Amino acid sequence: MCLAIPGKIAEIKGMKAIIDYGTERRTAIITKDVPASVGDFVLVQMGCVVQKLTDKEAEESSKAWKRARQE
Repeated sequence: MCLAIPGKIAEIKGMKAIIDYGTERRTAIITKDVPASVGDFVLVQMGCVVQKLTDKEAEESSKAWKRARQE
């Protein structure tokens, strides 16, 4: 099973985005299929941005990840 991790785009250079997960930063590929900008919340799966999130979706997703880590 592959999980999509929510994060916030910190910077974009070409097709590469630096994603801030709060505890670490990682690089992900960003394409024209998912129009996103610096400051947007996104889901990353297997190193690729797969979906842009609303602020509400990002908050709910982050809460779910925090609950899952506590269990």
